Amino acid sequence: MSLFFHANKAQVDRYKDRNSARIGITRKIVRKWGMTLTEICMIRHGETNWNKEKRIQGNTDIPLNETGKSQAEVCCAAAKQFEPTVLITSPLARAKVTAEIINKDLRLPLHEMKAFVERSYGGAEGMTIEDRNRYFPDREDIPNVETFEDLKQRGLKGLEEVCERYPDERVLIVSHGALINSLLSVISKGELGTGITFLQNTSITKFAHENREWRVIDYNNTDHLAAVNE
Repeated sequence: MSLFFHANKAQVDRYKDRNSARIGITRKIVRKWGMTLTEICMIRHGETNWNKEKRIQGNTDIPLNETGKSQAEVCCAAAKQFEPTVLITSPLARAKVTAEIINKDLRLPLHEMKAFVERSYGGAEGMTIEDRNRYFPDREDIPNVETFEDLKQRGLKGLEEVCERYPDERVLIVSHGALINSLLSVISKGELGTGITFLQNTSITKFAHENREWRVIDYNNTDHLAAVNE
């Protein structure tokens, strides 16, 4: 049985409407009172052959396949609509190449941050998900795995560093499924994220940071992938 449910469109729209409507109002308040609002758009990398084969990648540096490159190409317009002022990527090739393709139109300096690399799955890397579940039903028992707590702390520390470096900016980050999901889990207080939400390749998830608080604006948005998935 899958460990995830796929949020249907109504669920996604309801969550998005509840939060995104506040952003326009918040920007006006921020301008008026001189506060800081940092907006984060996180994109999961494009597809790899290991994604297609349902293999655990973790820190193993697997390149994009042709579908992944096409996904990154069609993601360009959606990324441009966000109007980012900063572009950050995980240093792993599948994320970095996705970012480079997206950046063809943006033409921003590309910054690498190790804080946004994928979770290390230790001895399970290279296994199919089916085999991983069979041999390691408790994911925390995998040899040399990065614990979920460490993953969350690393991701949050990375976001905090981004907010310190780029206050009041619109930051685009290309990263990985487990990392983004861990952040969704923390910021939504368990309503979304790890064990609940499956993030598709090049899906878009957005967070906002204001008055020292985080909130989810959108998650697993794949509207831009309609042409690729037909």
